[in-house]
Amino acid sequence: MALKTRVKEYREKAGLKQTELAELVKVRRETIVHLENGRYNPSLKLAMDIAKVFQVSVEELFEFTED
Repeated sequence: MALKTRVKEYREKAGLKQTELAELVKVRRETIVHLENGRYNPSLKLAMDIAKVFQVSVEELFEFTED
């Protein structure tokens, strides 16, 4: 399975920089970079924190797809 993420799309729509989103959810900017590039599976807490920032569901931001 592969993780498909829409974090970058939502972040850009909100006019946030990676650093700003990282500060809002209390992680390093590098974590956001890896999330956006699909190289990091977030914890449930982090996924929920990011979804809360954008006021969407976790399922709207993250999806597991078959390879």
